[in-house]
Amino acid sequence: MKKVCVITGGSSGIGLSIVKLFVENDYHVFNLDLSPSSEGEFCPCDVTNISQVTDIIHGIADKYIIDVLISNAGVHFSATIENTSEADLDRVFNINVKGAYAAIKAVLPSMKVNKHGAIILMSSDQALIAKHNSFAYNLSKSALASIAKTTALDYAGFNIRANAVCPGTIETPLYHQAINNYCEKSGANKEEVHQEEANLQPLQRLGQPEEVAELVLFLASDKAKFITGSLQVIDGGYTTQ
Repeated sequence: MKKVCVITGGSSGIGLSIVKLFVENDYHVFNLDLSPSSEGEFCPCDVTNISQVTDIIHGIADKYIIDVLISNAGVHFSATIENTSEADLDRVFNINVKGAYAAIKAVLPSMKVNKHGAIILMSSDQALIAKHNSFAYNLSKSALASIAKTTALDYAGFNIRANAVCPGTIETPLYHQAINNYCEKSGANKEEVHQEEANLQPLQRLGQPEEVAELVLFLASDKAKFITGSLQVIDGGYTTQ
């Protein structure tokens, strides 16, 4: 019987790479996202709608044993605290943090009954360091790291593991959108900015979504059964500088 994985935000970027890799490794993957995808089993879902997230995950749990939850849905936003409106802050937190809260809370009852489960949150290197013009995003990713730690402690007795993956600069549509937004505001050359970003990394390149997916697959597997409450950094050495 196939293992079952539920992922939020699995239709693009890192999420899409995760879905593809898990399907290749014989998982039945349910992808909760607003954007349609032919990879995995697509479940139209707005992660900011807690009741919708709850209903979908409970419906899956009624039919299957959920082995893995990956909370990946997220949005990027660049601004200082002064340039972050209340609406901006609410939007970032509703997607990045409340979306994770909704998914985790929905999956825990069935995982507790089965005394089994791996929960993986997609945090960021910004859970460890600060970056310029990243007040709300940095705050949200730090919150996800905290959620991984507290969930790991609270549910270890049920054999439920929780970890956060902390990618550095990964070449995704979200990355290119952020670069485009910066260039539109500053007038900078995109290719030059892209190369500058690569040069900032000790390995002199950006990370790829497939590389993050491999780490997530490992954390979901029994090979990582003694790893919980951890922040798994995958950043090409950036935060060691």
